[in-house]
Amino acid sequence: MVDPAVIAPPGGFTGPVKRSITIAGHQTSITLEPVFWQALDEAARARGLPLSALVAAIDALRIEARNPPNLASALRSWVLGDARNENYSQ
Repeated sequence: MVDPAVIAPPGGFTGPVKRSITIAGHQTSITLEPVFWQALDEAARARGLPLSALVAAIDALRIEARNPPNLASALRSWVLGDARNENYSQ
């Protein structure tokens, strides 16, 4: 039985999508679920940045970490943290 308080994300559950982005002058492919791409696009727009600039900034933070995760994991973690920070500031 499904808990009625738990709903599927907008657009349903979908598999990851690969995109190519230029970071620090080189192309890299990143595979994320569409909901994460959408959240990154919205966060970049809210900050007045191109998506590639936001991803590059997150990548720079990731590289400074003690045990850097892969870029896709860092992006997912950043999106979740950004959403939580937005919810706490309201």
